[in-house]
Amino acid sequence: MIVMNKKLTVRIPATSANMGPGFDCLGIALDIWNTVSILEDSLDSPGVMVIGNGQGELSSGTDNLIFQSFSHLFDELGEKTPNVTLECENRIPLARGMGSSSAALVGGLFAANEYAGKPLSQLDLLEIAAGLEGHPDNVASALLGGMQISVYEEGHMVTASVPFPESLSVVLYVPDTPMPTEEARSLLDSNVARSEAVFNIGRAALLVHAMSTGQLEYLRYATQDALHQPARQKIFFPMNNIIKAAMDGGGLGAFLSGSGSTVLAFCTDREYTVGYEMADAGMKSGLNGEIIVTSPTCRGAFLSS
Repeated sequence: MIVMNKKLTVRIPATSANMGPGFDCLGIALDIWNTVSILEDSLDSPGVMVIGNGQGELSSGTDNLIFQSFSHLFDELGEKTPNVTLECENRIPLARGMGSSSAALVGGLFAANEYAGKPLSQLDLLEIAAGLEGHPDNVASALLGGMQISVYEEGHMVTASVPFPESLSVVLYVPDTPMPTEEARSLLDSNVARSEAVFNIGRAALLVHAMSTGQLEYLRYATQDALHQPARQKIFFPMNNIIKAAMDGGGLGAFLSGSGSTVLAFCTDREYTVGYEMADAGMKSGLNGEIIVTSPTCRGAFLSS
């Protein structure tokens, strides 16, 4: 019999997937957090209370993604889903390539596992989350923290952490315009040229080297991509101008975060200059947006109370 923990709160980080060349296999956690609190059982109908991003927009019913993932874990355990309300404080922007859906999946699964007394391991949760999401890059970093390499081997997840310098900071240009993930993925060709594959393989390897050794001067080349960003440029035409502006402003490397529409730049200084240049390039392309200066985090989802 599973012993339920009545009240708890978990925190889940934002994530940036792909990191340029690492399509569907590289991701990094960012120091921007969503919070999920489980309220005590009541006679009321189960559901979700949303505070912050998505308030008044996201469903408050059991069809909300975070409640679905919460319920999915109890299905995996062969148990009835508890009659609870999940209170979600969302700080991660929605549909902007910063892992909002992965945070919901990981948050629901992690909270459910804690509520049930932690019957499943971290690897169990990762495999469930990756199966629900369809790709592992965001969920691995959301659950484990840090920069993660994720691959499948005979249906099982293999992950490895990549260290990075403490001095590394992140500048995010977050446009007002969303980029739905499914639409962005539908643009991608199922076949790629050998030259494009070689381009990305080399740069993904160089990216891991640059981060793990602190040779950040290589990020200029290591964050380039030939597999997914050119296709996404077709529906997000300001992208290349914003990336160029980030580099011209002093960024070490820049890329489309996930499927967009956020553009991420790595820095060790001049963050606000880089942010200004990115915003100016966006404005000249007809975009409005928000600049967020933050850093990567080595911490993944955790129980905060």
